[in-house]
Amino acid sequence: MPTIHASKALSRFRVLDLSRVRAGPTCVRMLADFGADVIRVEPPQGVDPNEAMFAADRLGGDFQNLNRNKRSLTLNLKKPEGLVVFQRLVRDADVVVENWRPDVKARLGVDYESLRAINPRIILASISGFGQQGPYAWRPGFDQIVQGMGGLMSVTGLPGQGPVRAGLAVADSSAGLYAALGIFIALLERETSGEGQWVHTSLLHTMIAMMDFQAARYLNEGDVPTQAGNDHPTSAPMGLFSASDGLFNLGASGEGNWQRLCKLLERPDWLQDPDFSDEKLRVKHRERLNEQIQRVFSSRTVAHWVDTLNGAGVPAGPVYSVPEMFEDAQVRHLGVVKTVEASTGATRRVVTQPVRLERTAADVLRGAPGWGEHTAEILGEIGYSSDDIRMLRAMEVV
Repeated sequence: MPTIHASKALSRFRVLDLSRVRAGPTCVRMLADFGADVIRVEPPQGVDPNEAMFAADRLGGDFQNLNRNKRSLTLNLKKPEGLVVFQRLVRDADVVVENWRPDVKARLGVDYESLRAINPRIILASISGFGQQGPYAWRPGFDQIVQGMGGLMSVTGLPGQGPVRAGLAVADSSAGLYAALGIFIALLERETSGEGQWVHTSLLHTMIAMMDFQAARYLNEGDVPTQAGNDHPTSAPMGLFSASDGLFNLGASGEGNWQRLCKLLERPDWLQDPDFSDEKLRVKHRERLNEQIQRVFSSRTVAHWVDTLNGAGVPAGPVYSVPEMFEDAQVRHLGVVKTVEASTGATRRVVTQPVRLERTAADVLRGAPGWGEHTAEILGEIGYSSDDIRMLRAMEVV
């Protein structure tokens, strides 16, 4: 059966996905959605004591969303025969992605130097918790641990309430996206040099990079970021306000938006108030400013203010629950959700790629694979006969 590619954009590339849980699969999902032939290499059932963390619920929404458009090959890399199979796959592959602790790949013989000896064009993408070297390199990395160490929890939440984790896996997901970016760069560079290279990132470094302006404020101005709740730490008026029937976000930062807001709300006195004469002063006197704005907003509905503010060129938007988010007209227009069929025939809904290419668009053609669903198919592609495959199964290699 010919391999099904979700897009023509990356259809010439083969990716071996050794990754687990979230960061690695997030990286590889992007490659798969843009058409790469992704082979999810996972141990046979019962080999990994932690398999329930990353592969048990094959029809679960999270697994389906992370692993759509991939094929599955079961392979026990702890057995010499399994490593031989993997090495044969590496000969014609372009990318290997893994998110093990740094010592694991060396112990199994799938470190960069070992792979490069087989295929000098191979790109190994490694995602770790804390980096490939250094005092914490051996530590396992989990998203919440890194949210704490990377500073995010110190700036999340209401002032004085103590550290708060973000409501999504920021470190995992962003590390996966940074790794995908590194892979794209390495593939482009390979067109000139003809050689692959080792690409690696860590959840910790990525989390600090995602701190962005908060980190830069401290490094250059010595301004230690703290919790600002629903207010923006450096802009005002920008935050959460109450209408007569609910909450909405206002983003009137910058002089242009500030002037448009004052005009719309018929408050020229705010423009004359010396406490509000520039952005820094509006931040300094945010409490008084917000109180005055809130008194105006309390009189009308969220829908009124969102429409009126945006109509005047002042950014504003409702605060949705997840179900409300998916019902929004613009979300529906963007095609954010697609229904796909899993290997069992069951249908699942997944979130599509937010990056749009007009000529070679990403797509989601199939759900995540069953455990080892494509093992015989993939082994046949690299020269194993039916008898060979039966023998490998009998030896519990696949």
